[in-house]
This record gives sequence, C-alpha cells and structure tokens, in this order.
Amino acid sequence: MSGQAKLGFWQIWNMCFGFMGIQFGFALQNANVSRIFQTLGADYNNMTLLWVAAPITGLVVQPIIGYMSDNTWGRLGRRRPYFLVGAILASLSLLILPNSPTLWIAAGMLWVLDASINISMEPFRAFVGDMLPPKQRSLGYAMQSFFIGVGAVVASALPWMMSNWFDISNTAVAGEIPLSVKYAFYAGGAIFLLAVLWTVYSTEEYSPEQLAEFQRAEDKASGRTVVLESQRSAQQFYRGGGIWLIAGLLLTVLIYHNINSLDRNLFILTAGLALFGLLQLLAGILAAAGRNQNGFSYVMIDLFNMPRPMQKLAVVQFFSWFPFFAMWSSTTAAVTSFHYATADASSEAYNIGADWVGVLFSTYNLTAVVAAISIPIMTRFLSLRAVHLINLWLGGIGFISFVLIQDPQWLLLPMVGVGFAWASILSVPYALLSNVLPFKKMGLYMGIFNFFIVLPQILAASILGFLISRFFDGQPIYALVIGGCSMLVAGLFTLRVDQPVTAE
Repeated sequence: MSGQAKLGFWQIWNMCFGFMGIQFGFALQNANVSRIFQTLGADYNNMTLLWVAAPITGLVVQPIIGYMSDNTWGRLGRRRPYFLVGAILASLSLLILPNSPTLWIAAGMLWVLDASINISMEPFRAFVGDMLPPKQRSLGYAMQSFFIGVGAVVASALPWMMSNWFDISNTAVAGEIPLSVKYAFYAGGAIFLLAVLWTVYSTEEYSPEQLAEFQRAEDKASGRTVVLESQRSAQQFYRGGGIWLIAGLLLTVLIYHNINSLDRNLFILTAGLALFGLLQLLAGILAAAGRNQNGFSYVMIDLFNMPRPMQKLAVVQFFSWFPFFAMWSSTTAAVTSFHYATADASSEAYNIGADWVGVLFSTYNLTAVVAAISIPIMTRFLSLRAVHLINLWLGGIGFISFVLIQDPQWLLLPMVGVGFAWASILSVPYALLSNVLPFKKMGLYMGIFNFFIVLPQILAASILGFLISRFFDGQPIYALVIGGCSMLVAGLFTLRVDQPVTAE
C-alpha cells in the first residue's frame, strides 16, 4: 500500500460539509453573544470577562478530544462519533442560550455551547490529515474554509434576515432577547445537526492499521523520520515550569495588593501563568518517571515538546487569533458606541447597529469563501508562508481602519481584508502542520496546536477591558486597533516558518 488514494472533488466536499454546520454555531455565538450579554445587563468590562468561557473551554476540551479520537475505533470510525455527539449537544445549546433569563445563565450556556462545538470541531481538523494525501491537504483545509465561510455568511446575518426579510421584531423590552435573535439560533441549531449528519453518513474512514501503513509509506517517500517521544530532559521541564510558576505567583500578589475595578480581569492572566508553570513541572515529573506512553502523561509531555515547525507556527497562531477574539467580543460595543452613538441595548439605534454588525460579519465570511478558493491558486505562484503573510496584513490593515471610518456603511470595506485573513488562518497553518505530524498523534497534536488559538483569547479577555478603560477612555473601538497591530506582528512571524517538503 503506497499511501492514501487521492479523493475526488465530491468526496472532499462530503467530508468537509459538516464544517458548515459547526460554523453556524460559532458564527451565531460570535455575532450575537455580546448583544445577549449587553441585553441582560453586562457592561463592556464585564463582557470581556464573560467571553473567557469560550477559550478556556477550548483549552481543556481540544487536547482531550484529540487524544480520545486518536485512540477510538468503532462502527462510526475514528473521528465521526465525536462529530455526532458534539453536534447534538451544540444544537440543544443553541436552542437554550437565547432564552437565558439572567446574565449568568447565559454565560454558563456559552460554556456548554463552546465545549460542544469543540467536541465536533477538533476531530474535523485531524480528519483531513487522516483522509487526504499530503498534496491534497491544502485543498482539504481550503474546502473547510469554504464551508466555514458559507455557514458564517448566512448565520451571521440571520438576525438581520429575520428582521428585514420576515418582519420579525429586532427589539424587545429591557432585559429581553429580541425574537429575531431567538429564531436565528433555532434555525442554526437545526442546520448544525443536519450538516454534520451528512458528513457522518457520506464518508468512510480508514482503519488504524491502514493509517499506520500510510505513515510508513509517507515517511519513506519523503525521506524523513518523525520523532515521537520526548527529547527534552526532566530538568528542562523543571526549569521552565519554575520560571512561569514564580512569575505568575509574583504578579498575582502584586495585583492583589494594588487592586481596583480595572485590574480584576488581570487575575485570569496571572493565574494562567502560574497554572502553565505547574503543568510544565508536572510534565517534568512524568518525563523523569519515564511515563510517556499513555493517557494524561502522553498529553502533558507532548504539550511541552512540540516539533519545531509546530512551535514556529504556534507563535503565528497566537498573534493571528488575538484580533479575532477582540473582534467577536468588542465589535458590537464598538460599532454601536462609535458609529451609532449609543450604548442603550433597548434602543432602536443600538439594535440597528447590532444587526449591522451581523452584516459586517457576513461580509468578512463571504470574502473568506472567495479567499478559500483563491488560496490554492495563489500557492501555485507563492509559498504558503508568503500567502499567509499577505493575507494577515490585509486583515491587520482592515482592523486598524475601523477607527478611521465614520460612516458604518463603509465598514464593509475593511471586512474584505479581515475575510482574507480569516480564510488564511483557517487553512494555511493546518496545511503546513499536517505535513509534519504523524498519523497516530494527528488528533492530539491538532488539539495542542489549538491551544494557540485559545491562549490569545484568554489573554484578550484578561487585558482588553483593562487596556481600553485605562488608556483609551473606555472606547471599545480601540480593541480592534490593538487587534490589527497584533495581526501585523503575526505576519512578520510567518517569515520564520519553514516551507515543508512533501512527497509527490
């Protein structure tokens, strides 16, 4: 057996179709949760803290689900059981979330929704590496980006559609979620489940034995040897863990003794540093004990011993995803206050502005559909890293320009640049990464790689409210400017990433 067979267009279409449903869940969450939180009484500083549920959930769920799916095999295969369970749970969450009677119930449902989406999403990333030969993986991830775009275009604009096409009210009494938002969530839950069911029904998976044979053939053809076990000594784990633990504890004590209303969110960041140190110390203990084969120890040691190409890509991911969390958590507050001059969630102007944010989100996702199609074409003439750099800089310029545009109608233009960046970060890093990872750890490493999606979101949730209140007079529009600068930095770090050599 020489390796995975090349799949036809419609086979790749079917295996990626479920990602459209997943994006219905994410897009409804990203475009409307801030609106729901503000309607239920949250202000901007509290809102960024409430949003931390999503990244923390991903931090915990993704590597666990990745490890479990690597080691699952049954009637539905290896990855598909997780697609299905996650879709059922997420669809139920989408029905419940817009009916939350209080702010804290809504925040709790966001945790449940995000955990459920991650159960489906993480195995989908590894699914492309399982099913496609190296030369088709960039196409597979581009196809996922295409479906992400299609799903998000419709889902982001659903409340606007409900209001403008079906004459469903987009306003309600103070403290009540508008019917247009509720009906949008109901429709999204149904589409999520149906799309994932299509992929589960239409796609067969390779067995673990076949994947092991593919790994041997791929390594032989490319002339490379994948090092699977830890190469770092226990002493190195101890040293790094001790530094992070001490730094986190010192900063926590410092903030505790100087705390005020602007500093509370920083506890998330400092506690996170201390936790990171503890985990690295634990990895050192496990490495010293020689426990590097199974379960929790398997995850811990690999977390702190990523392959070097993965380490370089992780830095790019970190600075790429910070802006998108800033956008999801802050755009509604930014646009309604800066462009519509209101923060009253029950006012007509606020709800018109909030609906327009959904249209803006649809615009960047529609652009991402076009960009997903163009990326494989661009890679015929440029390296993957050059394509990624260009797209990230388009996104960075788009975010920064929000503060320069007064007419909200013209905000459609910067969202085009954001769309190119979005399509790129959803496909190019995974195409680069999947070609340097072993099949038997594909799900685990993809889960660990996604840490560098959720860690910048935790950072943003920790510091954005503080930065905006302390340095920018409480104007959320500057969260987008900070995000744009981060995106430009991500582009520069792309230059450090090596272009992989793949087998023909």
